[in-house]
Amino acid sequence: MNFVPNHTPFELSAEQLTELTLDYASNSIYLDNEEWENSDNPYRRQLRPQIIKHLDFGKPLGVEQVLEYSALAANRLLAAIYETDLVFLPKKGFTEESYADFRKYYSATNRARGEMIRPSLERHVFGFLDDEVEVSGAWTKESLAAYLGKLADEPQTASASEKAIRESSDPRRAARNWLIQFAPDFLSEASPMIRNVLGYYGPVQSEWFKVIIDEYGYGVHETKHSTLFEDTLTSVGLGTDVHRYWQYYLTSSLMLSNYFHYLGKNHEHFFRYLGALYYTETTLVPWCKRAADLLTEVFDGEADVRYFTEHVHIDTHHGRMALEKLILPIVDYCGESVIPEIVRGFEEFQVVNRIADEDFAAQVAWMDAGPRNKELHEPVWGKVEAGEVTAPVAHIVEPHGELSNTHQHDGDELCHIVSGTMKFVSGYDSHQILEAGQGTVIWRNRLHGAIIESEECVYEIHSVGDYRACLS
Repeated sequence: MNFVPNHTPFELSAEQLTELTLDYASNSIYLDNEEWENSDNPYRRQLRPQIIKHLDFGKPLGVEQVLEYSALAANRLLAAIYETDLVFLPKKGFTEESYADFRKYYSATNRARGEMIRPSLERHVFGFLDDEVEVSGAWTKESLAAYLGKLADEPQTASASEKAIRESSDPRRAARNWLIQFAPDFLSEASPMIRNVLGYYGPVQSEWFKVIIDEYGYGVHETKHSTLFEDTLTSVGLGTDVHRYWQYYLTSSLMLSNYFHYLGKNHEHFFRYLGALYYTETTLVPWCKRAADLLTEVFDGEADVRYFTEHVHIDTHHGRMALEKLILPIVDYCGESVIPEIVRGFEEFQVVNRIADEDFAAQVAWMDAGPRNKELHEPVWGKVEAGEVTAPVAHIVEPHGELSNTHQHDGDELCHIVSGTMKFVSGYDSHQILEAGQGTVIWRNRLHGAIIESEECVYEIHSVGDYRACLS
């Protein structure tokens, strides 16, 4: 590749970024596969490189765009890049295939390619926060302590996700999908945080390490927090392989996990991490209590909720530690000039967390609406067929077993089956069977995929923009 003069790998032209991203995503471990789940192979992450050439990662997304397909693709790429810093091994040991994938994932070539595109992808995904969060005014240690301290006294109410699960037509399905969204973070819990305890910066470094020791169960594997989360997954019938459910991670779930890697990987954001840490450690206490109660209720007492009850116990302590042993001492150590960055991290994480909460609630509504969306195909298709609605259309022919790895669209779509049978998937354990003459409405920004169950399937995807407008 010939680089444009005065450009560096951290300031790439659109063409360079696309080419480098395609180089990275074309690694065989990132190609589409033939199964919905990645069984005991933590190196497989479907990145859909065939679509990347159509995407522009060269500029920050606006807040109204952070759930679009470009954001999903970039967050998947970032998750794969960040985790080459972590060690993952298959639960049952290597097969010939998984050992080959291990070598490909951790190879110098894969890591170098990832680092070349990482800063651009980070700007693309997290750049919107510069517009969403503004920190101004003169800050002192005392005003910071008062500002952060109010959080512990604020009333905590049920999140949109919790309400969506309780109100779902299938609460158990919704709850399993909810737990799946936590897997990118919880199965390698505290790994992003460890990035911040390397180096040398005095007593605060040792205090922060105490938090990490708690997360790792004081060296007892059975009490390690990620082990407790595995027990939760197993108790509700889910697998515990790392990234087994990669296909079902929502854009915002990956963004939430990636945010802490983003702060931890880029040490210029060290102080932001402290602010985000305080928010999550403090709000986890009431959230985990509600989560434990919700899972107990939904699964009739069968769910192992020790992961959540342990956090109710330990994070009361961690929230206090984050303020008294980490944040305020670091202000003493570094000066009040770092306070705006601490506040920025505190505020940024709330924005990302709110987006993830609302996104999951919308996905539950999308899964619940599956039968209704299938019914809506008929009136929308009638408008299209009669020429009352003109929409760009893609004509597709696929063979038996063809798997359309999960993705989403930036506008509403209409799927119409001309011939054959399609299993249309809208989430884990959520699908509709579509036969010839049938179809479904596909909501904007909703994760979905499909698999062909007939010898051949001919279907059309009509980009209708807003399906509700078609019905008016």
